[in-house]
Amino acid sequence: MGGNPMSDSSARRTPGALIQPPLISVIVPTHRRPKRLRCLRALADQGPDCPAFEVLVVDDGGGLPLEPVLAPLRDHLALTLLSAPHGGPAAARNVGIAAARGTLLAFTDDDCLPDPGWLSALAICHARRPDALIGGRTLNALRHNAYASASQTLVDAVYARLNADPEQARFFASNNLAAPAELVRALGGFDAARFPLAAAEDRDLCARWLEAGHSLVHTTQAVVRHAHDLTLAGFWRQHLAYGRGAWRYRVALAQRHGPAAAQLALFPLHELVRYPLRHARGCPAVRTSALILLSQVANAFGYLLEHLDPKRLD
Repeated sequence: MGGNPMSDSSARRTPGALIQPPLISVIVPTHRRPKRLRCLRALADQGPDCPAFEVLVVDDGGGLPLEPVLAPLRDHLALTLLSAPHGGPAAARNVGIAAARGTLLAFTDDDCLPDPGWLSALAICHARRPDALIGGRTLNALRHNAYASASQTLVDAVYARLNADPEQARFFASNNLAAPAELVRALGGFDAARFPLAAAEDRDLCARWLEAGHSLVHTTQAVVRHAHDLTLAGFWRQHLAYGRGAWRYRVALAQRHGPAAAQLALFPLHELVRYPLRHARGCPAVRTSALILLSQVANAFGYLLEHLDPKRLD
């Protein structure tokens, strides 16, 4: 990755325009929750061996002042604030992609805490597989929040099935992934028109990446901790949106490859529900299994709502 102009305090204070490539651009979409920009402090603490990087925070039409949150970190990060009309996280990420100067784009969310060494691990993997879309490991930062735990356990179950071979992975969530900028732009970035909700835009990007003949590579060394403080209502809304995204993803596959390709490879429900019981014991595991079952009810309901929506894309 070359030299590291941000390896000491004076370099970290260098204005962003003076940083020389090679460079990683970290893109963080946010909408109306400035207090949740937890990732910025974690990015400032990536460590002395971290490659050069810039951070682009994209305000997704939030209308709330973000500079008071960003100002204390400007001496520690090459930080750019971008604004866009509210269009959802996929559209916000595309704004960041267009403005990024790095050769490698890294994505995380405003409620995520990248571990020290996150960017170093992504850079090492990128050097080994320069044409790959790279996904890291995401952990639940709120272990005492049952809904956050269940949501992360569901992602873990999906990763265990789709990414069993880390060199031939099939899906990564957008809160912990990286990809070469040139190839991301060649694909057109995220499909913001079809996926305005925070659901399935990452699934679609991974599918199009594979269809273009590129690889997905999983590295467990690039760790992000997700601090999504969910309630029961929020948990339901989250998985309702996932169901709506699943419908749109199905339509996108059909349009690209014909109706036969749109027959989604669904997870057996019993496998999802049993996953927590195979990896933990006692009441928390039973509770997580019950919440995963609830998530699939919400998912199915969202799928049906999108199917019946006269404004849907098809």
